[in-house]
Amino acid sequence: MMRRKILTTTLLGALAAAVWLAAGGSSATAQSGDPLVEGFKKVAIASVADAVDTVVGRPGFMNYDMRPVIPGRISGRAVTARLEVGTSEAGNAVSHSVQMIDEANPGEIGVIVIEDGLNVAAIGGLMMTAAKARNMGGMVLDGGARDVPEIRRLGVPVYARSITPATAVGRRVSVMKNEPVTCAGVRVSPGDILVGDEDGVVVVPKAHAKKVLEVSQEIDDREGKMVPMILELKSLTEAIKKFNRI
Repeated sequence: MMRRKILTTTLLGALAAAVWLAAGGSSATAQSGDPLVEGFKKVAIASVADAVDTVVGRPGFMNYDMRPVIPGRISGRAVTARLEVGTSEAGNAVSHSVQMIDEANPGEIGVIVIEDGLNVAAIGGLMMTAAKARNMGGMVLDGGARDVPEIRRLGVPVYARSITPATAVGRRVSVMKNEPVTCAGVRVSPGDILVGDEDGVVVVPKAHAKKVLEVSQEIDDREGKMVPMILELKSLTEAIKKFNRI
């Protein structure tokens, strides 16, 4: 009797989970399935930056002041929103950002750009609660973050150029979502892959993502072989000569 009860409970739980996911619920497994995103989770951010230089021919790394407010590695496809200077009411100050979050797929990275926005918060606790509910992979803000103690408890990685308590309401106007933006000095288009950790944030253009990943992996492999040689010979010079890498 007890075994039958346990089996019934397990089956009902699995059925409920399947229905929840089909209805749009989020889970860690729902983020898998994009081999490029998964691949970029395993390579060094510095290697990705170097690979973008080589493959794309222009820098992909964001300005030095794009820092982790809520630490955590990010690797995911970009969705975007932009705000410009202007007077607004509560309904339209962040309307595109809200829509972007509410429509996000699991694992996607929100990119919000605020014109002249270092003293204006792009997100706060409510927006990050929604991002958590959507199982987003993180948020990258050319602007500020607020409600930091609250969003820290949520655990979703947030990268921003500043921290400020100032609301966007009355200071900025929401103008668009899911169009190309320039975030911290780098162009970001929807579907580009963003990667980041304590080193900073790098944008990988979607058209070059496969090749950039391959070159990043080659760089990681080469540097991995250099380390034991440096330790054995106690010479960086010899390792550089052999592997042509610094």
